[in-house]
Amino acid sequence: MLTQRRLLTAIGVLGAAVVFAGTLYADTGAGTAMPSGGEPGNWQQHKYNFNYMGFTTTYSCDGLEDKLKLLLKLSGAGPGTQVVASCDRGYGRPDRLAMAYLTFSSLQPGAAPDAAPGTWRHVALSPRHPNQLDLGDCELIEEFRDRVLPLFATRNISNDVTCVPHQLSGSNFNLSYDVFAPPPAAK
Repeated sequence: MLTQRRLLTAIGVLGAAVVFAGTLYADTGAGTAMPSGGEPGNWQQHKYNFNYMGFTTTYSCDGLEDKLKLLLKLSGAGPGTQVVASCDRGYGRPDRLAMAYLTFSSLQPGAAPDAAPGTWRHVALSPRHPNQLDLGDCELIEEFRDRVLPLFATRNISNDVTCVPHQLSGSNFNLSYDVFAPPPAAK
């Protein structure tokens, strides 16, 4: 009887140790699952000087800031994104040589101790989609695609961008891609 009691006690202690070890493993984050359909990712900081020289469309400083903020937001830029334009002619006046300082973070896939949840999200840009973009934004989309988009984790890029300098006819853009970004906020 004494041996059977010791055996039951040992089994109970062993079971408690397994449960306790499982709890420790979960608390370290090693076994923490991402939200459904999510993958782990890491935020990467970027500082970029965006020099825009358009032949067809010119932007005021605030107009360039608004368009770049929209494109960064659609591409999943993290909180704290800043776009500060610098134009020779000042605010409210179109400037052929507009420049903006971009400070933003992009989510890159990969596990790390401080991983953030991410998911692949489809982005499609074309005239009037979203409503803030128009045919005259073709050269801006082209420069964003070439210079800023590579700073994001993207895949499945469909690149149909044709910009004809000094005229809207013949110009068109249909740029779509999947970008690794934070999951949409719950409503």
